[in-house]
Amino acid sequence: MKISENAFVEFHYALVNQDNEVVDGSRGAEPLPYIHGKGNIIPGLEAALEGHEEGDKFNVTIKPEKGYGKRDETLVSIVHADSFAGFDNIEPGMLCQIEDKNGEPLLITITAIDDDEVTIDANHPFAGQILNFEVEVMNVRNATEAELRDGVQ
Repeated sequence: MKISENAFVEFHYALVNQDNEVVDGSRGAEPLPYIHGKGNIIPGLEAALEGHEEGDKFNVTIKPEKGYGKRDETLVSIVHADSFAGFDNIEPGMLCQIEDKNGEPLLITITAIDDDEVTIDANHPFAGQILNFEVEVMNVRNATEAELRDGVQ
């Protein structure tokens, strides 16, 4: 079966940087499941998977616009260190989940710590980057009604 709208798909991937180092991936764990056409993965990767079938292996390069978007410097801000009072230890490069001004969870990266100020970046860590994926399709089947209704658990 070829990957198309409403297909349940499982795939392994490796995200490789410009120095050919794997910076993210699923090898050594379970393959990543998703329902095709529901926007559960980045648009460029979903488009690249379209039409492939179980056993296919391929490489794809995805530009920021079809990945995690361009960097938005307005998402970089300086907050008082007291904002991290509940954390045992913070350091640059650390990913943290905080609440935004509306009480919604927000994933940020700590980029600098200076006395009582912490610089945070709410851009996705891969925003603005060209993404090079190595992909292997492990399973393709029709999604069940429950999966279409509730998503992949």
